[in-house]
Amino acid sequence: MCLLDAEDTAIKYCLKLRNYPYKEQVSMSDLPPDSMTETPINYDRLMQANLTRVFNERDPQRRIEAIRELYTEAPVLYEPHAAISGHAGISDAVSKLHSSFPPHFRFSSISPADGHHNVGRLNWCSGPSHGPAAITGLDIAHFEKGRIQSLYVFINPHES
Repeated sequence: MCLLDAEDTAIKYCLKLRNYPYKEQVSMSDLPPDSMTETPINYDRLMQANLTRVFNERDPQRRIEAIRELYTEAPVLYEPHAAISGHAGISDAVSKLHSSFPPHFRFSSISPADGHHNVGRLNWCSGPSHGPAAITGLDIAHFEKGRIQSLYVFINPHES
């Protein structure tokens, strides 16, 4: 049996387990609706808004308003060495982050965000507004009903 035959057999088996009729071509309309993905998510718009309105916002009141709008009721921010829960906790973590950077440091995206199945990713950098990046990283967000439920922040190793 060649690899393609094995893959085809595996697909048929998985469809049979889920009681889906096997067809040579299965379209998305053949599958049952997924309540989590009925409304398309604009990953780029939401993740860019998070970068700009949360991580670049130095005014705590405006930042907490943005967090309430962009995040679910009980969000979690996962940083490399911490997990922070709730709107106030995330805002406090961003304030702490700002205090560790010079005031002219800004976060900006390296490329548009993308995603699928309620998970988005955004490559970003931070540094002086018109200077080289001091830090780069990747955000991975899990969305629920179009809002961020959890955000995982990955910092890229510094290149010498």
